[in-house]
Amino acid sequence: MDSVAQLTPETQQRVQELRRLLQQASYDYYVLDAPTIEDSVYDQLYRELQTIESHYPELITPDSPTQRVGERPASHFTSVKHNIPLYSLENAFGNADLATWEQRWRKVAPDVTEFEYVCELKIDGNALALTYENGLLVRGATRGDGTTGEEITQNVRAIRSVPLRLNLENPPPVVEVRGEAFLSLDSFEQINRDREKAGESLFANPRNAAAGTLRQLDAKIVAQRRLDFFAYTLHVPGELETQWQALELLREMGFRVNPEREKCADLQAVQDYCDRWSIDRTQLRYMTDGVVIKLNSFALQTRLGFTQKFPRWAIALKYPAEEAPTILENISVNVGRTGAITPVAELKPVQLAGTTVSRATLHNRDRIAELDCRIGDTVIVRKAGEIIPEVVRVLTELRPENARLFEMPTHCPECHEPVVKPENEAVTRCINASCPAILRGALTHWASRDALDINGVGEKLVAQLVDQNLVNSVAGLYDLTIEKLLTLERMGKKSAEKIVQAIQDSKSQPWSRVLYGLGIRHVGSVNAQTLTQAFPSVEELAAATPEQISAVPGFGSEIAQSVSQWFQNHGNQELIDRLRQAEIQLKGEVAPVALVETAISGKTFVITGTLPTLKRDEAQALIQKAGGKVTDSVSKKTDYLVAGEKAGSKLEKAQTLGVSILSEADLLQLIQG
Repeated sequence: MDSVAQLTPETQQRVQELRRLLQQASYDYYVLDAPTIEDSVYDQLYRELQTIESHYPELITPDSPTQRVGERPASHFTSVKHNIPLYSLENAFGNADLATWEQRWRKVAPDVTEFEYVCELKIDGNALALTYENGLLVRGATRGDGTTGEEITQNVRAIRSVPLRLNLENPPPVVEVRGEAFLSLDSFEQINRDREKAGESLFANPRNAAAGTLRQLDAKIVAQRRLDFFAYTLHVPGELETQWQALELLREMGFRVNPEREKCADLQAVQDYCDRWSIDRTQLRYMTDGVVIKLNSFALQTRLGFTQKFPRWAIALKYPAEEAPTILENISVNVGRTGAITPVAELKPVQLAGTTVSRATLHNRDRIAELDCRIGDTVIVRKAGEIIPEVVRVLTELRPENARLFEMPTHCPECHEPVVKPENEAVTRCINASCPAILRGALTHWASRDALDINGVGEKLVAQLVDQNLVNSVAGLYDLTIEKLLTLERMGKKSAEKIVQAIQDSKSQPWSRVLYGLGIRHVGSVNAQTLTQAFPSVEELAAATPEQISAVPGFGSEIAQSVSQWFQNHGNQELIDRLRQAEIQLKGEVAPVALVETAISGKTFVITGTLPTLKRDEAQALIQKAGGKVTDSVSKKTDYLVAGEKAGSKLEKAQTLGVSILSEADLLQLIQG
């Protein structure tokens, strides 16, 4: 084609025809799963459109099939607030839980006699929130905490099953779509084959691979990995009456909707569906970890509303944790950030939850004794969701004659110094502050998101820094130069410049983050904030006695002793001096005092689990502004526990101690008086 030829109406018409044809072909392939043209024909038509657009850039539109993948990688992702929150669902683990759920919602609407359910397979992927304006995709974001996620529009555009323009003649001004991005097992296996050839670490499972893909800064990589997408929620103005209608409309709009969905007339039909797919899911070419059950009627959904944590009209049946027998071939040990030496089961590889498991935790020496675990045994390994695989049982009846007992090492496998087992602890520890494993853990923790949040300083870089003796403490990070970093393998000048800048930027992080980043045992991010309010400078905290520290609400003698002993250590004192010289923030503002006496003035709170709308730090700020205090651990001194989803052991302890339990709504009402 002549690059200077004048644009003709015929060319404009050809572009429109090509786009229509390619968009229809994509819809047939990805949504209907019924390809209408050969791949080679699609490629030829795509190249023709690409050529015309390259000669006439004025013809390029945002929804053109050629514009899915941008040429320029993103530099970072930004946080965005969802227009409509993405709520979590209550979990059920069997038919009895489903029956209890039905009884519960029927108490709220006892007059309802006619209803039906919609069952959809729960895809084991990553939830996305998509926003369309006037039919065009304008934003794609991760779920995040349900209220705020990361804006990844460039990567979402690279997912071929996500339409760039809705297939509607007169689209509403705004349409919100929710769904799951995932990798098929075929795509996952291909990615890992490619990574293995390149000498890169393999992804543990399709969900992790999908999550890692979505966070790629280069959308071309996303396109290469062939992510897929199933839509399941539609927020659109109009006369939709049911979830089933919403799913059908999503399909008409151009989205893939899971074909295995089903309408069920009653709970027995739901249970039959769940039972059937608990077996048949192994035949699918993607991972599913349960079934989502929703009441079909939107009017009934609106009437039932929400609890403080979940919608009353939906529930997720989770399949049981997967277990499998395998051979315990050996037991190795890992050294963690605090010096904890953890025994690790080296297993004959076994398939669990869609992943190959070859290692599992044995926790500690006492757990090995409790299991009566020996090298050579046949063991049962469990893997549930994102939980680290663990050995849960030993089949002693299959024990071979040559099975060997395991003994915890007397010396650290990393630094070869003697290890200790502190009294009243199950964990064996290395206490050598110069141990490479402890140093690697300390550096990684210091740079982590909740601490100094140093972008680019992750486990791989930390390992190189320690191996090359470029850093011997967290303070050593601030002595790094571009020249020093360039001595590392595969380190380019631009990367080195960014890392040095990120390290320098971290100097502005507040004293509470610095204290958390020091990695003192028992001092989590919440405890660090409480301590820095009680002791506004490092000098004050270092001089505090255990009695003074334990006087802070929520701090028992164990935490107080840990903090006091840390600051008494000569090596740690030198570290603080070096951080001071590096101009790290070691003091902060005095904690704000409530100007008016409130119902929670002087009260001690603990926050646990995921709250429906508030982030944990937002809830903490509200409590502190009203004169309350927030601590990490539940004790007799705790006045209130604010419990969200997956509250866990803190909720159990609070109930045992008789501590008042609050929902997020209760907390807000208490603050507002």
